[in-house]
Amino acid sequence: MPSQTPPHPFQRAPHTTLVRLALPVLVSLAAEPITGAVDTAFVARLGAPSLAALGVGATLLSGVFWIFNFLGVGTQTEVAQRLGRQASREAAEISTLALTLAFILGLALLVLGYGLIPVAVDFMEATGRVYEDAVVYMRIRLWGAPAVVVTLAAFGILRGRQDMTAPLAIAAGLNLLNIVLDALLIFGLGPLPAMGIRGAALASALSQWVGAVWAIVVVQASGGLKWRWVPEHLRRLLHIGGDMFLRTGLLTAFLVLTTRAATQIGPEAGAVHQAIRQVWVLTALLLDAFAISGQSLVGYFLGCGDRLQARRVAGLVCLWSFGAGLFLAIAMGLGTHWVALAMVPAAARPLFPAAWTVALIFQPINAFAFATDGIHWGSGDFGYLRNAMLGASAAGALAVVLLDTTHPRALVWLWAITGGWVSLRALFGILRVWPGVGRSPLAAKPEIVNSG
Repeated sequence: MPSQTPPHPFQRAPHTTLVRLALPVLVSLAAEPITGAVDTAFVARLGAPSLAALGVGATLLSGVFWIFNFLGVGTQTEVAQRLGRQASREAAEISTLALTLAFILGLALLVLGYGLIPVAVDFMEATGRVYEDAVVYMRIRLWGAPAVVVTLAAFGILRGRQDMTAPLAIAAGLNLLNIVLDALLIFGLGPLPAMGIRGAALASALSQWVGAVWAIVVVQASGGLKWRWVPEHLRRLLHIGGDMFLRTGLLTAFLVLTTRAATQIGPEAGAVHQAIRQVWVLTALLLDAFAISGQSLVGYFLGCGDRLQARRVAGLVCLWSFGAGLFLAIAMGLGTHWVALAMVPAAARPLFPAAWTVALIFQPINAFAFATDGIHWGSGDFGYLRNAMLGASAAGALAVVLLDTTHPRALVWLWAITGGWVSLRALFGILRVWPGVGRSPLAAKPEIVNSG
């Protein structure tokens, strides 16, 4: 039976509470891809090779950073569940440990990754100017790696405490700074020389360090830090990290393969793929707003021992996410012309409409994939998510490898494969809750269902 805890606002006003939590998350998540879209628009003015290089570099770096997102996701779940148990001291200890691990891992990524950048870019089949610009871009951006990983952990701490407004302020501030620095450093102003794609990379790295320092100050001010060495906390974070590392690595590998395939098709296809991918990332993170809010609520209620409320959260997260997915598909359809003008070089625009249409069709299904990710993160079901990603990414990767990149509609088929990959993830996620396959933490229990 659920333990006795003070009533949570969700129990009185579920829709209002979910939306109230999701709105600031939505804006904070939108800040980074909007900045990425601005980066894309700026760099597009430098020509198709520079834009394709941005696509290669951004895909590789984003993939690597996503791998370390387990610190944010795992910490959010652990903090939310501890607060549900009224164990605030343990929540603070886990928060401190997560920030420490984040800084160490970020430094390791900088040191170990710097020399591997040319190999990674070469793997992406980039050649000539695209190769040179991608290497330069990544080497500058990598100096911001410790800051990125620390910020991921700090945001997980704050969201685990159901504080969604602080990450919003930090994300908006650092990304606004990035846009300003883009304008100054890419094209130059007064005594500042035009740095081209180097300026885009430097703008990102500098703004990321500002955001990391800001995030640590906010966490400390909230009383969320307390150093105490607890081996069990470390073991738990590392266990989550192992599952999340593999899951995110598989996700990243699939996205890298799709970008590599687009680059093989040709520079114009690579440029179009980068533009669509950037908008796809924007819509995906917007959908994730409900998932992240649901993660905190599911974790909190499971910490309280109230499985019925956790399942109620899961249902509402899927409902609101699906509605958001439909809205985004319609918005993408209406914005086709303007996106092409703003983000796609003129020479590549003939390839854009068909691939873009396929991408928007899968948005409602994509919504379920993200919604169920958040639900299972909140329940701590990281092993299942790892296995589900393994199945979906293995199928998707096989399809990408078999794709004929010389086919006239190869880019369209590439996005159709991406849609199939998303559909498998959504299916696995839904089945884990309804009906609750396997040893699901959210499976309906007769005693709980009857009590409702």
